[in-house]
Amino acid sequence: MSMAQAEVLATGGLIGFWSFGEPAGEERTSAGPHAYRLREMNGPIARADEGVFGPHAARLEFGQWFRIPRAECPALDVHGAEGRVTVAAWLKWGRSDYNGCEAVAGMWDESRLKRQYCLFLNLRIWDSAEQVCGHVSSIGGPTPGYRYCMDSAIGRTPVTRDEWHFVAFTYDGVYAKAYLDGRLDERERFNPYRYEGGLYDGGPDGADFTVGAVSRSGEPGNFFTGLLGGLAVFDRALGADEIERLAARTVTNR
Repeated sequence: MSMAQAEVLATGGLIGFWSFGEPAGEERTSAGPHAYRLREMNGPIARADEGVFGPHAARLEFGQWFRIPRAECPALDVHGAEGRVTVAAWLKWGRSDYNGCEAVAGMWDESRLKRQYCLFLNLRIWDSAEQVCGHVSSIGGPTPGYRYCMDSAIGRTPVTRDEWHFVAFTYDGVYAKAYLDGRLDERERFNPYRYEGGLYDGGPDGADFTVGAVSRSGEPGNFFTGLLGGLAVFDRALGADEIERLAARTVTNR
């Protein structure tokens, strides 16, 4: 085990950590308290010969994603008034002809109004583009008065493509916060983003846990394109010092 992996696994509140070292065609299994298995969707997902926690990463082409059925990952079903969460990813954002928002990971089903939490890039609401975004919902459906859910912490710094970055968001029951390479990427009004009320309880038929896409308009969409070298989910909001330490010990281009 590398020192970088040990740092993630030693961080309190960990639900699961994926380092994406498995070859294409295999489920990606999380380390930590729960051995949750990410299933490949839309064909085998290639293994790139570069990574963060080892020599490999998952290479997601446009239209590919991972999924865990909701019933198989109860600890990831973070919800309720006391719902707290951190989603952190080590990624190299790639390129495609698509120019919409890209889902990194979360429980977020727009088709059936079962939104809970999700880490995005390039959300493209509130005059944003290419930043880290932490989407949260306490009601599952659109923000009142809007067509879509508009509740999100959104940073101000564009995430560069074709470089490794550590991106994360936290939700502590009062604020959602978006981080880029270990630092709170502050933006007036939107990061930190005040959002009280907890996270939506989707019930037994709520959202699955998905990586690289979410359900929208009845089918998968908001595809992420690029490399995933690591993904971690925690059942609490990590502090700014913890986020900074994880970045310092896992990425070099800070």
